[in-house]
Amino acid sequence: MKKILIIEDEKILGEMYQDRFVKDGFKVILALDSRKGLELAKKEKPDLIILDILLPRENGVTFLEWLKKDPKISSIKVVVFSNYDEPDTRKKALRLGAKEYLIKADYTPEEIVAKVKSHLK
Repeated sequence: MKKILIIEDEKILGEMYQDRFVKDGFKVILALDSRKGLELAKKEKPDLIILDILLPRENGVTFLEWLKKDPKISSIKVVVFSNYDEPDTRKKALRLGAKEYLIKADYTPEEIVAKVKSHLK
């Protein structure tokens, strides 16, 4: 069973996606901020991280910087999933290793599940 870590500060949205992925046979861990996300990434070693950019305190780009500096978790795949669509932030996230930078409003939950599955093949 593939394991996904969702880092999303909007609890209701995070739980909705958690439920959606669980229905598709994934094990899902949820973090509400970058620090907890990093802690869970180290502890749980997920197969993929779904990362929001606008998070309390440290944002998603900072999380990607932390992830890349830690050889134990730097190879975990990350898909950014945010409504923050700013070109420089997008470029930086992709440069830091995000596989994709998806805008929440452009995708249904089913499409997100399909995108994640495509990265886990």
